[in-house]
Order: sequence, then C-alpha cells, then structure tokens
Amino acid sequence: MNILIVEDDVFFQKFYSQKLLEAGFTVNVATDGDDAIVKAIKTKPDLIILDIIMPRKDGFEVLEDISKDKVLSKIPILVFSTLGQDNDVQRALKLGAVGYVNKTFFDFGNLKAKIDAAIAAKKA
Repeated sequence: MNILIVEDDVFFQKFYSQKLLEAGFTVNVATDGDDAIVKAIKTKPDLIILDIIMPRKDGFEVLEDISKDKVLSKIPILVFSTLGQDNDVQRALKLGAVGYVNKTFFDFGNLKAKIDAAIAAKKA
C-alpha cells in the first residue's frame, strides 16, 4: 500500500513516515499543497494523509482540487491536523475527506486504525 503524507512540519513527516514504513507501507511525502497534487498525480497513492495548515495551498484547497479530478477523487483522504474544531472537521468531510485525525495526540494506533478503515472502505 502506497501512502502520500502531505505535511510541512519536518518532525511529523519523519515520525509518521517511519511508523508507516515499519507497518509495511510505502510512503511518499509532499511538503505543501501544490507538491501534494503533483505527487498524487505521479504516484497514484492508495491513501493520502493531509495536513490542513500548510504554505502555498492549504489542505482545504487540496481537498477542493482533488474532488474536481476524475482520477484523484477516488483516492481516500484522511485529514491529519492540529485543527480540531467541529467546523474544521465538518468542512474537511464535506470536501471529501473520509476521516479526521488530530495529530497532536501522537497516537499512531488511532491513525493506523483510520488508515485501515479507509483502505477497507475503498476496497468495498
């Protein structure tokens, strides 16, 4: 399984990339929203883990762009952000995210469970 992590914070990039690699996933990293679109087109990931607060193009804009693309819109997206307000979560879900994980809790088990659920739902 190929996962694209879209995250501008180097700590989160390294920490979660390493954890996902250890769990058997192939991982690519994009550092901003523009880079996310380019890498999603190039790598066709099975899942995108998307931060919201990023330079150049934020996660909400990425969700909007992906939802308009016939191929990319089929990729499940988990939002992975420090934003946890209900309106942010609802906005991300309305824009096509399949789930929302608050990254400040450093709970890899919860993230892994959401990844597994998203991939299973895609297969169904």
